Amino acid sequence: MKVAALQMVSTPDVAENLATARALIAQAAAAGAELVALPEYFCLMGLRDGDKLRIAEDAADNALERSDTPLQTALAQAAREHQVWVIGGTLPLRSTVPDRVSNSVLVFNPQGQRVARYDKIHLFCFDDGQQRYDEAATLTPGHTPVAFTLRDRLGLDWRVGLSVCYDLRFPELFRALSREQPCDLLVLPAAFTHTTGLAHWEVLLRARAIENLCHVMAPAQGGVHASGRRTFGHSLVIDPWGQVMAVQAEGPGMALADLDQARQALLRRQLPALSHRVL
Repeated sequence: MKVAALQMVSTPDVAENLATARALIAQAAAAGAELVALPEYFCLMGLRDGDKLRIAEDAADNALERSDTPLQTALAQAAREHQVWVIGGTLPLRSTVPDRVSNSVLVFNPQGQRVARYDKIHLFCFDDGQQRYDEAATLTPGHTPVAFTLRDRLGLDWRVGLSVCYDLRFPELFRALSREQPCDLLVLPAAFTHTTGLAHWEVLLRARAIENLCHVMAPAQGGVHASGRRTFGHSLVIDPWGQVMAVQAEGPGMALADLDQARQALLRRQLPALSHRVL
């Protein structure tokens, strides 16, 4: 199955970001991708943390029939128009907690139907004296790991586990995703800071692939944003042996790669670490 990790440098202009996302999805579909994934906050990288509150939407069961959910509707329409699976990076959905939103990954099938939702569990906090981030100031954390099953054009089923950015540092989440059935693909939309990304991004993604013997796809924000924040980029697709298959270093674009389920199965037979788990 061909997949595309789409990289953006999102702005404070939602319409501009949606246009960029639609163009990248179209390019990926034209290149043969069956599954495309957008980065965290693909729809808005604001000037202030609270900017996401003003564009928050109610979760829609069928966004194709709604006029009041432009972010979700755009994703559903793109999936249906291009006949691809779309993992919608993250977007803000209204929370029951005042002045908070959920940072949510939404998955749409080629018919434009929403088939999965994951709310980011681990909220990023960082302060090195020069940069300070505290997602808990505007976000309500999720509590439940989420995976879904995708059937590709050849009729193969892929178990796909969802995660977001800071989740990467918590390997127990990825074990939980494979508790009932091992995942074939882990998808992690992100907006890693340049500082932490330079130090930890690739090594942690490769570790998650190696320890779970599965593919990893990580679409990222990658560049300097209007707020002055610099995100690390380096959107990656990684194979189950931990080898980087494709990378988009900086700027808008995509990391495009063919996933190989048969090779994954071979590696799991040769090194049956998943069946050796004790804890």
